[in-house]
Amino acid sequence: MGSELMYYIPVMGLIGLAVMIGKALWVNRQDAGDKNMQELAGYIANGASAFLKAEWKVLGVYAVVAAGLLAWSSSLVEHSDWVIAVAFLIGAFFSALAGWIGMSVATKANVRTTQAARTSLAQALKVSFNGGTVMGLGVAGLAVVGISSLFIVFYGMYVAGASPNGEEMMTALEVLAGFSLGAESIALFARVGGGIYTKAADVGADLVGKVEAGIPEDDPRNPATVADNVGDNVGDVAGMGADLFGSYVATMLATMVLGREVISQDSFGGMAPILLPMVIAGLGILFSIIGTLFVRIGKDTDSVMAALNKGNIGSILLTAVASWFVIGAMFGDTIVFSRNGVETTYASVNIFYAILLGLVVGFLMSYITEYYTAIGRKPVDSIVQKSGTGHATNVIGGLAVGMESTFLPILVLAAGIYGAFELAGLYGVAIAAAGMMATTAMQLAIDAFGPIADNAGGIAEMSGLPEEVRGRTDILDATGNTTAATGKGFAIASAALTALALFAAYVGLSGISGIDIYKANVLAMLFVGAMIPFLFSSMAISAVGKAAMDMVKEVRRQFREIPGIMEYKAKPEYEKCVAISTQASIREMILPGALALLSPVIVGFLFGAEALGGLLAGITVSGVLMGIFQNNAGGAWDNAKKSFEKGVLIDGQSHKKGSDPHKAAVTGDTVGDPFKDTSGPSMNILIKLTSIVALIIAPHLNEGGQQAAAMSDPQVRTTVVQAAQSAPQAAAFSKE
Repeated sequence: MGSELMYYIPVMGLIGLAVMIGKALWVNRQDAGDKNMQELAGYIANGASAFLKAEWKVLGVYAVVAAGLLAWSSSLVEHSDWVIAVAFLIGAFFSALAGWIGMSVATKANVRTTQAARTSLAQALKVSFNGGTVMGLGVAGLAVVGISSLFIVFYGMYVAGASPNGEEMMTALEVLAGFSLGAESIALFARVGGGIYTKAADVGADLVGKVEAGIPEDDPRNPATVADNVGDNVGDVAGMGADLFGSYVATMLATMVLGREVISQDSFGGMAPILLPMVIAGLGILFSIIGTLFVRIGKDTDSVMAALNKGNIGSILLTAVASWFVIGAMFGDTIVFSRNGVETTYASVNIFYAILLGLVVGFLMSYITEYYTAIGRKPVDSIVQKSGTGHATNVIGGLAVGMESTFLPILVLAAGIYGAFELAGLYGVAIAAAGMMATTAMQLAIDAFGPIADNAGGIAEMSGLPEEVRGRTDILDATGNTTAATGKGFAIASAALTALALFAAYVGLSGISGIDIYKANVLAMLFVGAMIPFLFSSMAISAVGKAAMDMVKEVRRQFREIPGIMEYKAKPEYEKCVAISTQASIREMILPGALALLSPVIVGFLFGAEALGGLLAGITVSGVLMGIFQNNAGGAWDNAKKSFEKGVLIDGQSHKKGSDPHKAAVTGDTVGDPFKDTSGPSMNILIKLTSIVALIIAPHLNEGGQQAAAMSDPQVRTTVVQAAQSAPQAAAFSKE
């Protein structure tokens, strides 16, 4: 019976991909506007495509080398299989494909949204949201098809006829971890590289165009404006798509690994706990498709945010209701979670409550993020008011809002973790994360709609379209800023729950009974782990700063050396700014990626499994806080700046674009750009990637394993130290 259910799961993913294709074809059929609009959209599409090709060349080499190392290392451990390298390559390919699908449609939907905005806000929303839906369904569909199809293959290779709680199932899931590692690795580089690209262009365009030259955002005279619009696609569409693809897969994997430790008397041969996360994910795709039908408005005065929330809440409610019936059909009355000889019995209905809790946590995280980043809310208004007294007070206000914004989300996360554990132990925490991620297709559709709307506004400005068109795209863009922030809040929440589930799976695989912080090596690595998100953020933000300096110099050069730009008599050299962002992002993404991939390997082999557990704990706690702080501070700064577009009152006086308070708000937004679009969103990938790497090397660290014993040999330890010391030099050499 269990083997029969497996075959229905990829079908649900294929349905999502079929609807995705239909949506993509519909977007492609829409009017793309006049020749000038299409030319500008072509610059953006070509720039985005050039970036992905350059990035894939580097990542292709990395993927082949990493796959070779995985294949070699699998031969050193009993019950491991070189097939993990194949799974890794498939995961990497699917992750890259998910990003490409979303970006290719987004670069078509942007100009079509601009043209639709000439008709009505309702039509513009329809085009932009359908473009975002392609991204959402592509990511979710590929994730479900990928992991369920590989599970079917590995089940046939290792498990068929064996116990679902036996070593054969563990081998299958360890191989499946290779798929997740491939997905998360590509996601990290796509997120960091895309974030560096978009913010280098954005900061350069703002500092020279808005502040120095005094021209509007997305003005065609600004040489960096095309690179800025390209960045929205490579960072917020392709990067975000690869990010949530990795989250989706990692959540399912962690729950399946912990499901192996659940003893269930069910009609699926005891496999219900392992199959459930994939079933919930598949159903989530179907309900996300239904949820998209609720996203519509009737007239220009209707709230776009309310329409998006209606679709989101609808898909969440449908998933919750379906989960009740699915769990009733799949499980008996009770389940038993067994670890280290200790068995704990839970009522099966508690699994449903854990899923429900995960859905509620995801919704609350999005709602709290919206409160701290939306125009008209108290936090953003406080930054607007502080802009009245200058640049410094704006920056201080944004930092304060970002720090304060960690309070409620952490309480919600803590309550969710504690509640899910009380309901169904560690499996409850993992299935809560799976419940939260179930509606990823809808969450990502809402998120991806934002950069499409942003690009649409840029094309409207560059094309010199009537003010009413830019007014409609501005409404979508402002909403998109908020949905982008809420999407990042959702992503960091899912990363926290997923990392905890991966952490629990790692403890089981590594053969340790727990993490004892009274041990000096564990406590030391706890502090080291807490430091890594700060160092990672520093690398990412510094990379943006270096690339932005190059961009500023280029924009200034063009203003100085090309006569007639400011009078619209000469066209800027857009392609040179695109090239600067591309080269800088590819060069600068290597070192942060190496830090994330190598730190758990070095600590694990030098200090042991328990010390690595301390490192993971430090990275998770620090990374979640840094992610929330940076995402919300950046989002609040951005919308504080946008508040000036309609005019604001500060001490009873009206201020609009071009005023001194607006210039202060632009400075704050510039500071917040790398926060919210480069380092902040990368935190959730850093958290999950280090946990997955630890999960992959756990059999090598198992206290009874040969590798753990070998590390006691001073010669072997010296070799590992030398390899660790050579990593920075290798990364530096690759920059040259």
